[in-house]
Amino acid sequence: MVALVVTAAVWLRLGSGGSPRSAPAASPSPSASGPPSTAEIYAALAPSVVTVEALAGGTNKVRDIGTGVIANAEGIILTAFHVVAGAGAIRVTFADGTATAARIHSADPAIDIAALAAAALPAVVVPAVLGSSVRLAVGDAVLAIGNQLGLTSSATAGVVSGLDRTTRSADGTRLAGLIQFDAAVNPGSSGGPLVNARGETVGIVVALANPTDAGTFIGIGFAVPIGAAVAAGGDGGGPQQ
Repeated sequence: MVALVVTAAVWLRLGSGGSPRSAPAASPSPSASGPPSTAEIYAALAPSVVTVEALAGGTNKVRDIGTGVIANAEGIILTAFHVVAGAGAIRVTFADGTATAARIHSADPAIDIAALAAAALPAVVVPAVLGSSVRLAVGDAVLAIGNQLGLTSSATAGVVSGLDRTTRSADGTRLAGLIQFDAAVNPGSSGGPLVNARGETVGIVVALANPTDAGTFIGIGFAVPIGAAVAAGGDGGGPQQ
């Protein structure tokens, strides 16, 4: 048994949005010397990253917290299913501080992916650029963005460590076809985007491996390839698979 699913507390300024409009999908521009830098990739993706809170039934008490990413111009949010499973209510907070209720639009518990529809959207919706996990290779650079250990929208860099991996979630569900990576993820990271060196979201973070009960990162994280995640989300986006 290797997987420990990630959830944790996080703080984010709350606010309200006006009439939403769609902005172009986040896409970092290459620097003068070559591909976009890690900082440029993060700056482009940050507006697409969402905090996801699962509330206990009948209360405003936060039960679980994770991360999500805006997958299309309609504001559909991809996240990890275990973050919101069984929640009495769901609240999402966008990067601009807009906080609103959300519902599960569609889900596939077998791969630990859910797509959320927010009751309200920010004034500007910035969907992430969805890439292709098919072109990933071991050693490719990746960036993970999430709310790990209560630190909002943290970015960590690493590489793809393996492909087509299998592990089990905390509830025992067998997860297959996963991307293994070594960019640090911790409680709060679940549902966040795994991003390639071109700034494209290629996976959704769902688990980390730890042989102890600590639940913290020891160098092995797992993500569902974006093609499978979008399929689970129905019309959640349009990657290359």
